[in-house]
Parts: sequence; structure tokens; C-alpha cells
Amino acid sequence: MKRSINKVAVLGSGIMGSRIACHFANIGVEVLLLDIAPKDLSPEEQAKGLTLDNPVVKNRIVNTALQTAVKTNPSPVYSKKVLNKIKTGNFDDDMPKIAGYDWVIEVVVENLDIKKKVFEQVEQFRKPGTLITSNTSGIPIHLMAEGRSDDFKSHFCGTHFFNPPRYLKLLEVIPTPHTQPEIVDFLMHYGDKFLGKTTVLCKDTPAFIANRVGVYSIMALLHLVEKLDLTVEEVDKFTGPALGRPKSATFRTSDVVGLDTMIKVAKGLYDNCPDDKAHDLFKLPAYVQKMEENKWLGDKTKQGFYKKTKSSDGKTEILALDLKTLAYKPQQKVKSATLEMTKPVENLRERMKIFAKGKDKAGELFRHSSFGLFEYVSDRIPEISDELYRIDDAMRAGFGWELGPFELWDAVGVKEAIEGMEQYGNKAAAWVHEMLDAGNTSFYKVENGVKKYYDIPSKSYKALPGTDEFIILDNLRENKTLWKNSGVSIIDLGDGILNVEFHTKMNTIGGDVISGINKAIDMAEKDYRGLVIGNDGANFSAGANVGMIFMMAVEQEWDELNMAIRMFQNTSMRIRYSSIPVVVAPHNLTLGGGCEFSLHADHVQLSAETYMGLVEFGVGVIPGGGGTKEFALRASDEYKDDQIVQNALKDRFLTIGMAKVSTSGYEAYELGYLQKDKFSISMNRNRLLADAKAKAIELADAGYTKPVQRNDIKVLGKQGLGIVYAGANSMYAGHFISEHDKKISEKLGYVMCGGDLSAPTEVTEQYLLDLEREAFLSLAGERKSLERIQSIITKGKPLRN
Repeated sequence: MKRSINKVAVLGSGIMGSRIACHFANIGVEVLLLDIAPKDLSPEEQAKGLTLDNPVVKNRIVNTALQTAVKTNPSPVYSKKVLNKIKTGNFDDDMPKIAGYDWVIEVVVENLDIKKKVFEQVEQFRKPGTLITSNTSGIPIHLMAEGRSDDFKSHFCGTHFFNPPRYLKLLEVIPTPHTQPEIVDFLMHYGDKFLGKTTVLCKDTPAFIANRVGVYSIMALLHLVEKLDLTVEEVDKFTGPALGRPKSATFRTSDVVGLDTMIKVAKGLYDNCPDDKAHDLFKLPAYVQKMEENKWLGDKTKQGFYKKTKSSDGKTEILALDLKTLAYKPQQKVKSATLEMTKPVENLRERMKIFAKGKDKAGELFRHSSFGLFEYVSDRIPEISDELYRIDDAMRAGFGWELGPFELWDAVGVKEAIEGMEQYGNKAAAWVHEMLDAGNTSFYKVENGVKKYYDIPSKSYKALPGTDEFIILDNLRENKTLWKNSGVSIIDLGDGILNVEFHTKMNTIGGDVISGINKAIDMAEKDYRGLVIGNDGANFSAGANVGMIFMMAVEQEWDELNMAIRMFQNTSMRIRYSSIPVVVAPHNLTLGGGCEFSLHADHVQLSAETYMGLVEFGVGVIPGGGGTKEFALRASDEYKDDQIVQNALKDRFLTIGMAKVSTSGYEAYELGYLQKDKFSISMNRNRLLADAKAKAIELADAGYTKPVQRNDIKVLGKQGLGIVYAGANSMYAGHFISEHDKKISEKLGYVMCGGDLSAPTEVTEQYLLDLEREAFLSLAGERKSLERIQSIITKGKPLRN
């Protein structure tokens, strides 16, 4: 049957339930969030003379939980406006309403008896065919469905979201023997396309996949600390970004998540996995047991492996726990020859080879932990998964690893790792040896642009399921790169569409990137149908190369800087006024020049998690790549019936002047960075480039014609300048901004108002671009601007005289 999800009921409003509700609201689904009614009145309710039957009292728990969730940082919602999609209620009064909902998700306390009681109540009201799932992180899924009807059982399974649901990409789908296969297929697809998740099919085994492997990895490290005489600081330095793991690494992550959460899962695995070879590793080390007794559980109890305090001079100081004495001490700087060797190596897989050969503590920890991990995951097949790629998917999406265990193993070298494992007392599963004996040397390989994994039952390589709907540049780069320089690669995506991929540090924009974009447009206009500007990096672009701007300004190479800014502006304009459609595909950080390119695209296909902004004000200049011009143009388009609407100018001015950065793709629209009908959002980052390509094809098929440059941009001249200057003077007089900020504000206003024209006038884009470039150059030469730029380059060191 055709199934669609328009309304979702979430039962339980705790940390997970409230945030799951928010994420469904993010994607436009109507949500009913329910929880229990209080059994006692609060002092405030008693003072007001309320009773337990009062609706305000009955919904106190659910409403408080939702309000708390919305106040958290980072926010669980793309925009506060989505909260209109959420209705709240309580189990006593509102459970009958679930009859009108398409999917019921249970997220109550992790207690089987309580969950069964909730499901008994659910079955009284749900209509046949409604999806019903549980967000449990550890209770066997099949036990929860016992005693329920056949229809309930056939539409029931586990859907384990990871916290926070908006940001962590993993959704584990755990069917029971009774779950209809089409229900599983639907949830796998829906989670991927609409919720933006990496959906991983799991077996109904303890802790499923991600927590089983992830908690094993953490527990192994907790035991290695004592064996290798490591400090908290060393472990977090060795297991963080250098290893392709989150910045919070191991111990800081534990503090954020809560040591009690990790302990609970570890104890569950110790109790429920008696035959696991790593069984003893799930037993808590003595120092962790002591931390549990002391309630040093991390951020929730104000101390864990780290503790934030105030020093004698009142400054905030973060202390680290000494695992031998359990006393807190100032953090010690970690030195490591292995880490130093990895710093210049951008390629993560190459970095792993350096770690594997390291002669110091970092190398030793890597070998101990990795070799143990390799043994563990190879032994978990087929227990927790029949396919090795699901384990990698789960660890990347759930724990933020850039390389899953088998990908990491490939990076080290499968054969080389096995030889090292034997020296460390670890042994790979028999199927790995059989794979090597058959002449297969890796778990993954790419053939003809298709990534394949080693399938154990068939002893052959198979294409990764679902990836035919994705565009993965890693798989195309070798055979489909048509042109490249030090900053970009131009890759043929097929169907007449090219892609420009940045590969500078942080994908910053300099001369090489500018040259590459223009080359791609040349090629596309001559022989192709359209162009996508997008990449698979951590961020779309952190903006212009401020180091280059700084050096030109310091050396007073004004002609060169003028030419560089002109080229930047011309490239933005060419993105808009080429003869082929150009689709920009931003994700994560999209700042400064990256934002300006997006402003000029025919269409912006952006990730839901896009943090877009014109942030040049923060370094003492104004947007100089067409961004200021574009905001003046958009303000003009908001003027109605030849009547100047000054609020339109004010809003655009403040967005640049306050360097506002969106907290989501949706908020980028609210801030004016995106235009109605000229942007689309991809919930799943993995689909972004494929969606962008599809949009480029759509525009080409619709008969794309080259736009005409605007010459009807209405600017206010002196009328607007008076408002800008008065506002800047007022802010300066009130000590809200510095004298230099006042100067930047006046320059920004000068450009957006079209200069000191005596009356409102219609001007051309080029007129505004010339004003923008002139203002940028004058500000770049200011000492205060140079100090700000250098502070970014040198991380706060002052400009020398």
C-alpha cells in the first residue's frame, strides 16, 4: 500500500521524546507530543488554587519538557516557527487522538513493564495499519510486542534515534520476526530521504550495532588507560580529530553524554552478552566505579573527567581528572612525535598509516585500540549484522567517526593489520583470512565509479545498496576529473552536468578557486548543459582567503587587491549571468565568499544543516564579492508601489552589519540569504549533490536562457544615508560599537544607499559593484581592519608595529 507520513504521535517527552518531536516538526510533519499527567501539584500550582484536573497542570510535564528542549543549545529546531507544528497533551486525556495519526513512536522510560502498559493503551486507539515503533536503546524489541494483536506486531519495530536527533545522523531500524518486510523498507527509505538519516538495518541483539561497537571501543580505552599509563588529556588528544573522530574525543564525549549513560549500556552488555569474547571489558574499571559512586557523571553533575572552575583571578579554568589519585588538576599540554607527523597530512587514510607506525604513546594506543577493535567487529558478523558496511555506517553516523572500523582497517592495510594484531594478542575472524586467501585485499573497492563492499556469504564484492541515488565524488575523482588546479577539480557528473569541487583548506576561496569556477563555466557553456558548485568536504566554504587579502593590504599592493576583488565580483556575476544554469550546493559552514556565490546562483540546493552568513564585518570590511550589492538589490525588490519601505533596507543592513549566520538552511531563508522559489533543501547531506544535479537538469530541460543584468535597482541616496549615519552615531555614542565599527557601518550604508545621490534613483548592478569594491579597498587599508584580519590568521596575536 502507498504510505505517507503527515502526522506523528510521540509518546514520552523526555530528552529524546521532545527532541524527536522537534525534528519531525522540522520537516513539516504535524506532531502530537504526549506524556503522563502529574500526580502532585507544584507549590506554584497550589498557590494559584489549581487542581490536578486543570489542563495546565495535566500538561505541565510535557510542556515543561518541550520548553526545556527548545532552550537548549544547539537548538533542536531549524526555526522557532516549526513549533507551531507541535501539539501537546497527556496520556489520560489525549491518547484517543492517536487514531488520527500515521506513526506512533514510543519514547517513555527504559522499563519493559512500563512500555508494555503504554502499548496496551496504544492498541485501544490506534487504527489498523498505523506504524508503531519504539525508540529503546537496549530492550529487546520482540519482548515489547508480546501479547499484542497480529496487526500491531506486523506494523511494529524499533527505531532507535541517537541524541541529539537533529544532529546525529544515525537511525537504527530493528524489526522483529513479525514485522512486515514492506514496513522495514518504508522506514529505511523514509528515514533516509525525509528525516535525513543514515538508516541502518539492525538485528535484535543487545545494544544493536552502534552502541555495541561504540561502547566496546570506549570501554576498551578505559581499561587501556591503566595499562598504558595514559592521562585524560593524552587519550582525548590521541583519539580526537587527528584520528578522524569528533573534537570531544573520548572523555569529553563521555562528560557531554553522561557517564551514567555509558555505564548503563556497558552493564547491560556485561549482563546480556556472556559469550562475548570481550565480556570482561564491559566490567567497569575501579576508577569509573568510584566516579559513579561520587556522582561525577559529567556535565549534568558539573564534573566528570573534566571540571570547570574559577581560578584565583576569576578566570574560568577547566581541570582534568587524575585517574590515579582521582583529584582534579590543571590540564597538561600533550606532546607527541606521532601527532606532529600527522599534522601536515590532509588525507585521513594516509594519516592512519602514520599512527600505525608511531613509536610513542599515540602510536601504541592506536595499535592496541585498533587491533582490538578489528578483532571485535570481525567477530560480530553475523551476530549483529550480516554485512560489514552496516557497522561502518552505524559508527560514522552515530559516533561521528570519519572512518568506520572496516574502513579504518582498509586504511591501515588488512594484511598488515593482521600481522600486527597477532603480535598484540588479537586475532581476526576466520572469514577475514578466507577473504585474503582468495586474493581479496580490502573490504571495499571502487570499480567504474561504484563503491563495492566485500560480501561474506557470496565471497564477492557487491555494490553498496542505495548509493546509486547518491553522488560520491571520491568514487568519481579518479576517472571523471576533466581539469584541476591546486584549488579545484572539475568533475563530469554525467548527463551533461559538470561539478566544481573546492579542495583548499576549509575550502577557502582564492585565485585558484576563482580560476577554476570560471574554467568550469567556460567548459559548461561550450559542451555541457549545466554546472553544480559543490563538494564533499566538512564545510562548503569558510569564505575568502583572508591571509591573501592581509598580505596585499600590508604590502599596499592596491592594484593587485583591486584586481583580486574585481575578479571575485566578476565570478559571482558570471555564476548568475552565464548561458547555462548554475546550481550551488552549500552545506555546513557557508560564509563570506561561499555565501556570496550562493546569493548569485540560479538555484541553491542546500543541506538542512547549512550555516550561512556574510561575516566580513567581523574582520573590519564589508562583503566585497557582490554580497553588499546583492542585498541592496533585494532590498530594492521589497520596495512596494514606488514607496520606499525603509524597514527593508534596515533589515538587510543589519543582517550584514551584525554578521548574522543562519543556524539552519531554513533560517538562511528567514535571514534573506535565499530567495523564494530559488532554493531547495536536502534533508540528507548524502543526497545533496545528486539533488543539485537533478535541479540543474530540470533548469536546462525547461529551456534555460541567460538572464539580463539589472539596471532598475532603486537606492535611497542621502535619504537612506541619513538614517544609517544617525543609527551608527547613536550606537557609537552609547558605547555599543567602536569608532571603527561606526566607520564600517557608514561604508556599508554608503554602498547600500547607492552613495550620496540627492534623491532615490535607479542604478545598475555594476554601479553598486564599483561602490562595493571601493569601500572594501578603503576599509582593507585601515589599521584596525588589518588587526582584525591578522587576529584571525594568528589566533589573537596583535599586529606588530
